[in-house]
Amino acid sequence: MYAPQTNLHVPASRSGWVKQLAKFGLYANGTVYVLLGMLAFMAAFGLNGKTTAKAGKQSIFSFLLDQPFGKILVGIVILGLICYAIWRFIQAFMDTEKKGKDAKGLARRLGYAFSGLVYGGLAVSGFKLLQGNAQSSGGSSQQTLADTLLDKPFGQWLLGFIGLATIGLGIYQIYKGFSGKFLKKIRAAQIKTEWRNALVRAGKIGYPAHGIVWGIIGYLLLKASLHANAQEAGGTESAFQFLENSSFGSFLLGAVALGLICYGIFMFVRGRYETIST
Repeated sequence: MYAPQTNLHVPASRSGWVKQLAKFGLYANGTVYVLLGMLAFMAAFGLNGKTTAKAGKQSIFSFLLDQPFGKILVGIVILGLICYAIWRFIQAFMDTEKKGKDAKGLARRLGYAFSGLVYGGLAVSGFKLLQGNAQSSGGSSQQTLADTLLDKPFGQWLLGFIGLATIGLGIYQIYKGFSGKFLKKIRAAQIKTEWRNALVRAGKIGYPAHGIVWGIIGYLLLKASLHANAQEAGGTESAFQFLENSSFGSFLLGAVALGLICYGIFMFVRGRYETIST
């Protein structure tokens, strides 16, 4: 049977730059989480004077700026985060993952868009720091979001919904880690045998750690909504402080920090071996 051959070249052309965008973004995301885990681990045990207040995602840029060729390193990471954010928006609005328009599919696509906003905002923060315009307002982007929403009609309800959705995202990340679903699109057969088990184990450890942090951030957003108090919201720094203030806090934070390093390592695996849908 004859099959039309139209439009074969356009998707191939588009798929090339989308794949490169995604891969570069995944490598940048991996860099962020490896450094985030390192800073959190140092904060857990007070190494090099680090505290949880200086162990959030935005602190990564300050850390990189202190290194040789720091501005170049920060610029590369910012560019990668922008690529990652754009890829997430492509997934959300062009439905490259074929999630559809039912409730479940729209929820997943909304999650992609939310991820794009988060990493796009992080890139903007890094750019401001690079330009010397960073302001120490004493609040996280989550607090800013909470403060903005709580001033709007029904904003308290919307903030509560975002908190619940973030908790759900965290639970799903934990589920992905334990179920092995994070391997669904990984071409594992192409990974060298001597590295395969270790890299898969990094994902099994990393995804639950990532989910724990997101779950705590969601809990803090929900708490801010219930109490109508934006100061109770917080980002990664607040999540780390929450862990550190728990029983056996330093060890718990240290374990999650190592998990985040593992998560970052697996982002490099994704960048190298994931099948990118275009």
